[in-house]
Formats: sequence, structure tokens, C-alpha cells
Amino acid sequence: MPESLKQELPHYAKYLMENYSKDVPLEQHSVKKLRSGILKGTFVLPLPDDFDEPLEDFKEYME
Repeated sequence: MPESLKQELPHYAKYLMENYSKDVPLEQHSVKKLRSGILKGTFVLPLPDDFDEPLEDFKEYME
């Protein structure tokens, strides 16, 4: 790593710590609840017989 970047790295780390380590109130945290089974029914099994066949859209590319 060039010496100039080695000197800049601690400055950038200090900048990140000063600007992004402030306490954020719990109300501002977005809480996402994971929902199991959200993709149920999206994938249909068994797969069709022509599943591994080349797609028409790529026919020109495959030639």
C-alpha cells in the first residue's frame, strides 16, 4: 500500500467513528421480522422435462 494511503487510513477511520458511532434511539431502529414460508408455492416441483433445454431467447447466442 502506498505510504500516502497508509497515512490517510487512520484519518478515515477517525472520521467514520466520529460520524457513525453516535447512539441512535431505539425508535429509529427498523426491526424486520423474518417470516418463514414466505416463498412457499413459488417453486413448483417436479421440474418440467425440458428444464435443462436451452432457452429460445439464447438460441442466437448458443450458435
